[in-house]
Amino acid sequence: MEIVQQILFIAALAATAWFITGRVKLIAKAIRLGRAENRFDHADERLKTMLLVAFGQKKMFTNLLVGVMHFVIYAGFIIINIEILEIILDGILGTHRLFAPIITPIYPVLIDVFEVLAFGVLAVCVVFLCRRFIARVSRLQASRHRELRGWPISDATIILTAEIVLMIAFLTWNAADSVLRDRGVGHYGELQGVVPDFLVSQYLKPLFTGFSDTALVAYERTAWWLHILGILAFAIYVTYSKHLHIALGFPNVYFSDLQPKGEMQNMPEITKEVQLALGLPVTTEPDGSQANDNGEQPAEIGRFGAKDVEDLKWINLMNAYSCTECGRCTAACPANITGKKLSPRKIMMDTRDRLEDIQKGWKTNGPDYKDDKSLLGDYITAEELNACTTCQACVNACPININPLDIILQLRRYRVMEESEAPASWNAMFSNIENNMAPWKFSPSDRFNWAEQVNEPLTK
Repeated sequence: MEIVQQILFIAALAATAWFITGRVKLIAKAIRLGRAENRFDHADERLKTMLLVAFGQKKMFTNLLVGVMHFVIYAGFIIINIEILEIILDGILGTHRLFAPIITPIYPVLIDVFEVLAFGVLAVCVVFLCRRFIARVSRLQASRHRELRGWPISDATIILTAEIVLMIAFLTWNAADSVLRDRGVGHYGELQGVVPDFLVSQYLKPLFTGFSDTALVAYERTAWWLHILGILAFAIYVTYSKHLHIALGFPNVYFSDLQPKGEMQNMPEITKEVQLALGLPVTTEPDGSQANDNGEQPAEIGRFGAKDVEDLKWINLMNAYSCTECGRCTAACPANITGKKLSPRKIMMDTRDRLEDIQKGWKTNGPDYKDDKSLLGDYITAEELNACTTCQACVNACPININPLDIILQLRRYRVMEESEAPASWNAMFSNIENNMAPWKFSPSDRFNWAEQVNEPLTK
């Protein structure tokens, strides 16, 4: 019987590894569709930012209670799963609590920590479900935000429920195991005196006192299998879910923009065109590199802005896969607050949906598949883009440094510079900037005329 369990476990582990590997390759390929950009500079600063923002949840602590809950559920779930190493080895080798005799002094302490965190994760998941369906936090309601209708709400509910089930399985498995150990049943009894009762699960032991030995062993095995198979299934599921941020949150923060939030990136393509128009030496290529020694430039001019995902930068696409759909960006967006259709969360979700649709095409029609759709127009509308005030509120609000504004600006640049689709009021502003070097219709020589009146005496 033991050998059968080992075979089944190894098969489940191999199947999980196969599915996850295939999915990771597809996601990596999708992210690589984006344009190249160096995000490997200032390693020390990036590492510090990652530790503070990704692991330390620094930006979540603007609300202390919510920050603590998020830290518990995020860090707690990651730390708890350190125990998976022992479970996997037990499953492969057919052993039971392999590490207990090896690290006897610290083993109970480790499991106690895992149990406290498991209870914390369970409690926080219940609170989060209550926030969604009882307190009905505005930014989490599909009735108020159209991008949440359908699958996004179900996805969040499935994940929270699954985590509750996994934590219950973990705690009750430890409790049943303790009862079997106390009774000296089979190999469980071999750890009697080596492994004590654990901090949380000891209070669940009375639930199993009426079980026979056979029923208790059956429950312990069922809970063990449910816990590990649930984690393996969870690992596969998150690659299709918004909860992919569990894996991508850390690299996403590491590679986030280190420039001041109000600084918009210059377009080397435009610099080149201006230099050519003024008869100046061209100093930059469209990718920002230096021109060659003889001043020759490529005949083909790159696209201004972005129309589809391959025109965006690779970090924009990683941002899309890292988005947790928490809605803090949309809740902070003044355009959305005033009733405009713009939702920064929807921008990120639409970008990810576009990438997912491309992946489906690859699987169905081959790696060179192209369709007639584009991110601009088929997923994100001009009305959404034009509503953005570039105030950076969405960028500042994101807990993992996602930048919806960067995508908005690139799409909007394409509409203005490639399709000449700027609103009339914008065209007037562009003309004023070109002629007067300011958005207002005043010549530079008249710009400070108002100051002459400052010291004039007031007249009745």
